[in-house]
Amino acid sequence: MEKLLVVDDEPTVRELLAATLRFAGFGVRSAATAGEALDLARREPPDLVLLDVMLPDLDGFEVVRRLREGGARVPVLFLTARDAPADKVHGLTLGGDDYVTKPFDLQELIARIRAVLRRTGGSAEDTLTAGDLALDPAGMLVTLRGEPVRLSPTEFRLLHHLMRNAGRMLTKAEILTDVWRYDFGGETSIVDTYISYLRRKVDTGPEKLIHTVHGSGFVLRRPRS
Repeated sequence: MEKLLVVDDEPTVRELLAATLRFAGFGVRSAATAGEALDLARREPPDLVLLDVMLPDLDGFEVVRRLREGGARVPVLFLTARDAPADKVHGLTLGGDDYVTKPFDLQELIARIRAVLRRTGGSAEDTLTAGDLALDPAGMLVTLRGEPVRLSPTEFRLLHHLMRNAGRMLTKAEILTDVWRYDFGGETSIVDTYISYLRRKVDTGPEKLIHTVHGSGFVLRRPRS
């Protein structure tokens, strides 16, 4: 599941995009300002940034310039009402990968996002490991001490999400959003259920990987050894 960062200062547009993209199968984080976007991109590098040009603190062009100066090669798709040819040329010259003008068709936007990810390899990801546990995202394969482990699609997505965020506590609400991709209306018990499934299948060693943060959520910690 590719991770997208949606950056737009209009709450209605930001929420519509986030909901639509999650329904299309993407993991989504969102930001309303350039500062928030840069912080999120550094802490949790996305596979693609969907970036409005007109932001309240810095414009989107400056966001891309700072990302590139910091060494981030993450693909960027500009999404803006500024449709002058000079703006498009400027954005693409700075290192943007596509430029979509508002108003836009949501299905076309999703197709453009997928095209950028295919073209740039933004969705590629190396095998993730935690002790004797390994997860290959491309091959949809999980092994424990070298032996394949059979997981359901939901169990695989949940384990993938935990391993991608190893060391970071994830709230149950975050897990629902990113793994199940839609709101369960506050019913978080399904997260506990699937965590218990994973523990029985992949967390059987002497040093536990999946830890409960009581009252908050869960965190996968790699073994100290």
